[in-house]
Amino acid sequence: MSEHLRICRKCHLYQETEEEFHKKLGEYIANLDEDARVDQETYEQRLAICEDCPHILNGMCRLCGCFVELRAAIRVRKCPDVERKW
Repeated sequence: MSEHLRICRKCHLYQETEEEFHKKLGEYIANLDEDARVDQETYEQRLAICEDCPHILNGMCRLCGCFVELRAAIRVRKCPDVERKW
C-alpha cells in the first residue's frame, strides 16, 4: 500500500505576500464549479454576517479554521457556530 502525503497549504502562507494569497484565493473561488458556488448576492450576505462575528480573526474562523471567503462561497457550507448565522 502506498502512502499518500497530505500537504497543508496553510503552512506555506509565510512564503507568500498577503496580496498574493488573496489573489490566489480569489482565483480559486472564481474557478469553483457553478453548481458548487453560491450566487454573488448570497456570497456577499454571508461575508457581511461573518464580518460582525466575534469568532473571526484575520479572515479566519476560529471555530473551524476555515478562511471565511472560501467557506462563504461554497454552496454546501454552513456557518460552523452552534447557532448558525447562515
